[in-house]
Amino acid sequence: MQTKAFNELFPLFNTANPETLEWLLSVVVEHEYPSDRAVLMEDAWGNAVYFVVSGWVKVRRLYGDNVVTMAILGRGDFFGEMAILDESPRSNDVIALSDVQLLSVSAQRFIQTLFKDPQLHHRMLQLMVRRLRQTNLRFQRRHQPPAVKLVSTLVGLAENYGQPTERGMEIYNIPYKDLADITDISAEDTGKIMEKLESKGWIKRDTQKQTLYLINIKQLTHLAGRV
Repeated sequence: MQTKAFNELFPLFNTANPETLEWLLSVVVEHEYPSDRAVLMEDAWGNAVYFVVSGWVKVRRLYGDNVVTMAILGRGDFFGEMAILDESPRSNDVIALSDVQLLSVSAQRFIQTLFKDPQLHHRMLQLMVRRLRQTNLRFQRRHQPPAVKLVSTLVGLAENYGQPTERGMEIYNIPYKDLADITDISAEDTGKIMEKLESKGWIKRDTQKQTLYLINIKQLTHLAGRV
């Protein structure tokens, strides 16, 4: 991957020095995984930072025999940085929802990069604060109606990872169980709400391509309370 393309794909590196990007690209490792494959197991957290070049992954929390999806990540995002920075073990794993392409940077080299480039270090702090705000927003919405919470989740995924198309904003057709987990509602409610949104013509699922189109993004954004 060329330096310019890497910079444009990952917002983390928007302000990084060109020399930093060139060095980083010289040490990254490329990975490809099919859907449903484990990308990162719980005993491997802290070894590297992973960047999503294409595809979708889910971060799961393991509670004994129970598994809860904590986050859905798509193109341009990254994971694994927290375990490197605080050096604590994780009871999480990461699973490929779709075919996925990743780049990884070892923990040692990533830390070296942050120390070498103050602008990158500052940008990392900004994105971590942004994630914290998103977590706080999710907590603040815990008492809202399930439909509002679910639509907010869909709009958020579209804002972060969606691709504009003639049919609407395109995201991955995320399984209802995973949508329910990250929205903090029941899978039953998720199914009912998704069917209602589709009947209204606000969303459209393409199960063959495993894509979901947010057709009436203006109405969805309004329902989510983002205007």
